[in-house]
Amino acid sequence: MRRDEFQVHSREEIDAFLNDASYGFLGVMGQDGWPHMKPLNFAYTGGAIYVHGSAKGEKMDDLARNSQVTFAVAKEYAIIPSTFSDSPVACPATAFFKSVHIKGTADVVTDLAEKAAALTALMEKLQPEGDYAPIDPDDPRYKQMLKAVAVVRVSIGEISAKFKFGQNLSEARREIIINRLGERGRPDDAATAGLMRAYAPPPGAEE
Repeated sequence: MRRDEFQVHSREEIDAFLNDASYGFLGVMGQDGWPHMKPLNFAYTGGAIYVHGSAKGEKMDDLARNSQVTFAVAKEYAIIPSTFSDSPVACPATAFFKSVHIKGTADVVTDLAEKAAALTALMEKLQPEGDYAPIDPDDPRYKQMLKAVAVVRVSIGEISAKFKFGQNLSEARREIIINRLGERGRPDDAATAGLMRAYAPPPGAEE
């Protein structure tokens, strides 16, 4: 059952997550009638998802047959063991995460300027330190490569997001978990604690 308290409707928050993430899963319908999931790097720019790869292959064949796709991005911030709630049973064990799910239409990009912009956005994620020649369709070093590489634009039709950080917990239990995260000190534990506070229901709200 979908928990409303975990749903995020702020496009600004969703966009920020997509801008930070670099890896997602493209869902296409295969010729065999089974959904095919393609894990790949992506860029989010201009309100669309962009992926790249070989101009030939299963993914491109699948997209040529059916342009309707899904795209999913998720980040797990912290595993929360049942012991954080001092519980003798396993039930309180959970994970805190952000996830976004998209339904959209995929189109192969042919415009070299759009390809260059998409690949530039991707490079800003994969190599933020720079140290490469700007991707310019007029640069002879890139012109043939831009023509050869496949870039696919996923135009977003529907988008939904779920950010789970203990919004359903009582204030007392939330503070216990925040303290336990501070004691544990794993990567992303401090960020998780901050997000638990950020997404905590306002005082007096039902939990």
